[in-house]
Amino acid sequence: MSVISPSKATPTSTKGSAAGGSRSRPGKLAESGSPAVRPPAAAHLTDEQVAELGRELDAIRDEILAKRGAEDAAYIRRMIKIQRGLEISGRAALLVGKNKAAWVTGTTLLSFAKILENMELGHNILHGQWDWMRDPDIHSTTWEWDFVTPSRSWQHTHNDLHHRWTNVVGKDNDVGYNLLRMDEEQPWKPINLANPLFNAILAPVFEWGIAIYDLELTEYKEGKKSKEALLKDLKALGKKVVTQFTKDYAATPAVAMLTGSAKHALLGTLAANAIRNVWAHSVIFCGHFPEGTDTFTEEMVEGETRGDWYVRQMIGSANISGSKFMHIMTGNLSHQIEHHLFPDLPSNRYSEVAPRVREICQRYGLKYTTGPLPKQVGSAWAKVFKLALPGKPAKA
Repeated sequence: MSVISPSKATPTSTKGSAAGGSRSRPGKLAESGSPAVRPPAAAHLTDEQVAELGRELDAIRDEILAKRGAEDAAYIRRMIKIQRGLEISGRAALLVGKNKAAWVTGTTLLSFAKILENMELGHNILHGQWDWMRDPDIHSTTWEWDFVTPSRSWQHTHNDLHHRWTNVVGKDNDVGYNLLRMDEEQPWKPINLANPLFNAILAPVFEWGIAIYDLELTEYKEGKKSKEALLKDLKALGKKVVTQFTKDYAATPAVAMLTGSAKHALLGTLAANAIRNVWAHSVIFCGHFPEGTDTFTEEMVEGETRGDWYVRQMIGSANISGSKFMHIMTGNLSHQIEHHLFPDLPSNRYSEVAPRVREICQRYGLKYTTGPLPKQVGSAWAKVFKLALPGKPAKA
C-alpha cells in the first residue's frame, strides 16, 4: 500500500483493505491557489510563500529518496534481528518465570521486543517506508504486526485517513478516537467529564481500543460503511485475535507448564503487552495533543494545496526531544513533525532532516513544537483534563 505523498498526484484508490477489496482514498490536493481559510498560525503566509515552502520540502524529500541504499537496508534488517532476539530471549526467560529474576528479565525483554516491533518496525513498514527494497518479508502489503488490529484495517484508518486529514475536526477521527474530547471545537457532553478516566483505561489496552476504532463503527451507524464491509472487518479482526491469543496467552504458558511456570509466563506476556500499550499510547498522544499543536476546521482544508498540506502537518504535530535510544524506541515518532511531512521516508532518516525542517519553520514564521517526554506527556494529559470540562478553555 502506498502512502499519501504530497509531492505526487494523490491516488484515488488503494488496495489491501481488511475487507479484501478496495477503498477510496480521500482528498486530492489542489494544484494551486489556497484553502478557503488558512489556519491562524499560517495566516501571515501568502500563496507564493506557501508554494515555495512546498517546493523546499519536496526537495528535501527527493534528496532523501535518492540517497536510500545499503545503509538504510542494513539498518532495518538489524532492527528486525535485534527485535527477534529480544523476543526469543524474553519468551525463553518466561518459560522459567517461577524464578523471580527470570520473570523480571523475561518480561522486560519481551516488553522491549513488543515496543520495537510495534513502533520502529510495524508502524513504519506498514507506511511503505521500506517497500523500495523489494523484499517481500519487509513490505507494507505482507507485514502483519504484533498488534491486535489487522494491518490492513489500520493502514486504511491511519495511512489513508489520518495522514490526509491530520487534526481536521470532523474528518480525522484520531482527534479523540471517537472516545475522548480532545479539541474545544468538539461539542461538550456530560460524558466528557470522564475524559481522564477513559484515557487512563485506554492506555494499558491501547491496542484493543485501536482495534475497535479501526472497525469504523461510527461510519457503519451513519450508513457510510456497509454491513458486508463491517462483517469482513470483524472476521479479519477475529482471526487476528486468535493469532495473538495463541501466541501470547496459550503457546508460551503451555510450554512453561513443563517448569511449573505457566501462570508466571501468562502474567509476563500480559504485563509486556500492557507496557507496550502504555508506551505506544504515550508516544502517540505526545505527537498529536500537547499544547502548541493546532487543530483545523473543514474550511481550512477546502482547496488546500501541497504546500498548505505541508504547513498543516508542521503546525498540527509535535516532537519529543531525547536520546538516539529513545528515538528508536518511539519508532522515530519522536520526530512526529518530520513523519507527518514525509510518512514514506525511512524512519532512520528523520533525525537527519529534522534540523532542516526546523529551520524552514523558523524562516516562514511557523511554530515547531518540541519538548522532552515528561513535558509532552504532561501537556497531553493536561489537555485531557481541561477538555473534560465544558466551554472553550483559553489556549496557552
